[in-house]
Amino acid sequence: MSYTIKFGTDGWRAIIAKDFTVDNVKRVSAGVAAWLLQKNMKPIVVIGHDCRFGGRLFMEEAAKVFLSKGIRVYYNDGFVSTPMVSMGTLQLEASLGVVITASHNPPEYNGYKLKGSFGGPLLPQHIEEVEKLIPDVAPDTEGIELTNHPDYIRKDLRGLYLTAVKNTFDLEAIYHAPFRFGYDAMYGSGQAVMNELFPEIELLHCTENPGFEGIAPEPILRNLQEFSEFIRVSNAIDCGLATDGDADRIGLFDEQGNFVDSHHIILLLIHYLVKYKGMSGKVITAFSVSEKIKKICKYYGLEQITTPIGFKHITGYMLNGDVLLGGEESGGIAVKGHIPERDGIWMGLIIWEYMAKSGKSLRELIAEVYEIVGPFAYERLDLHLTEEQKQRIVNACKSGTLKRFGNYEIRRTENIDGHKFHFDNEAWLLIRASGTEPVLRIYAETPAAEETKQFLQTVKAQMLAL
Repeated sequence: MSYTIKFGTDGWRAIIAKDFTVDNVKRVSAGVAAWLLQKNMKPIVVIGHDCRFGGRLFMEEAAKVFLSKGIRVYYNDGFVSTPMVSMGTLQLEASLGVVITASHNPPEYNGYKLKGSFGGPLLPQHIEEVEKLIPDVAPDTEGIELTNHPDYIRKDLRGLYLTAVKNTFDLEAIYHAPFRFGYDAMYGSGQAVMNELFPEIELLHCTENPGFEGIAPEPILRNLQEFSEFIRVSNAIDCGLATDGDADRIGLFDEQGNFVDSHHIILLLIHYLVKYKGMSGKVITAFSVSEKIKKICKYYGLEQITTPIGFKHITGYMLNGDVLLGGEESGGIAVKGHIPERDGIWMGLIIWEYMAKSGKSLRELIAEVYEIVGPFAYERLDLHLTEEQKQRIVNACKSGTLKRFGNYEIRRTENIDGHKFHFDNEAWLLIRASGTEPVLRIYAETPAAEETKQFLQTVKAQMLAL
């Protein structure tokens, strides 16, 4: 029986050489090709890969499948970010974008993302259609040569992206701002464009290293300790930007090396876009995002909508309405005026431009936001459990028998995607199985950092004792 290929919250991901193999990549590509040929007379695919092991190989094998079916392929020579493929798909008027990437997953993984012609994640119903068309056996591409193939056409996706950046941002204001900026690529695919845009700033991990030094390239504090310590000790950076393996997620640091999570970044973006840029629109956020987002939306009179986790659920709203911002807890954020796609570099440049134009530090801007929503602290724990343990915890959450976690009494619950428990003082807890890794995630927010950390440990102990 063949390995069943399923797309999670953001693409199909698997361990390289175990399930992420050339044959399985060809199988997925065959399903994609069949779907495209059902929808288009003469489909075109834009394809790229990030810095992970085997990226070019897997990209070329996928391209051979498309070419064997008569589908034209536009490819980038060298690694690119996911937003570059999404933007290229839109600007080159292609039918679909394909990115060979496992995003923030550990280095032993690779993956396969699908991007719609509109420049964002393919919608869930279309992904389901693709999954049903994936064959059990890899197609034969013997005889397909990429060299000089008339339908295998090189395109400069990085160049398209750079042009869009230069046409959108006041880079001169950023260059001459009274602040020092730094960037950590986490050995990911954002490194080349940031090297070109900001050759004078402090750049960390901006070399190709498919092993990521053994650290998953997810821009969260535990994976960015070196960057945090460098900022704290060197006193050379006022705002540090980090992006994940395919540069669609963001993390920030202030001048003291304190991590600024995506919840704060979303609040800063809404505050800047509405108060300082005069923009408006709906705010679409995933289930795991801070409740403070609802508070700032109420303050500015913005409609807020909550979706299941996975940016593909946000994309539909961005395509069919006036949306100011769409965002996730994981650091994936999109804004009006850009493609309907998460983009860590783009969001970072908005924040840097905000600092440059206002003359205020990141901490001062956060203080402005706190005047509206109040202070808060968020943390996340990832528990690597056996399937039996994971199901026992999930079933306990489903049962309705849980009344409290430690000293926190449950006031109400939500089950949009996972199990969210609300307490007094605007505190909350979410327990959810990951859609891309064998992990149970526990998210929590309370008014203070130490309180949140202690609360998470209490919850962990209570869950493991079930």
